[in-house]
Amino acid sequence: MLDTLYISIFNHYKKTLGKKSINIALLYISTLEVSIVFVISAFFMAFASQMNMLIMSSSKFWVLFALITFLIISKNWMRYNGKKRLILNAKSKRNDTSIYLLWLFPLGCFVIASILLQVQ
Repeated sequence: MLDTLYISIFNHYKKTLGKKSINIALLYISTLEVSIVFVISAFFMAFASQMNMLIMSSSKFWVLFALITFLIISKNWMRYNGKKRLILNAKSKRNDTSIYLLWLFPLGCFVIASILLQVQ
């Protein structure tokens, strides 16, 4: 699923921006994966808080989240190199998903995560 979203963003911006579309698509997919991880981790923190379980402190949570973010960014940077992108582009079908809806996915995930982090 993430590969199709990457190719959709890449093909949309390739028409107008050329080579900069690679960086934009990489930024999008990294932001999307980080936002999904953020929602899941915020949910578990809120769940643990409601169940009165002390799993980890807030500072440890943010350090772990920063490490996971770094791993996601480096994984995507290595994964979507030229060869993988060419293979995905050749196999992809035409996708008419709205570009605004695609950019609202990570934004919505960050909003949901911030709401979940307010739970005490």
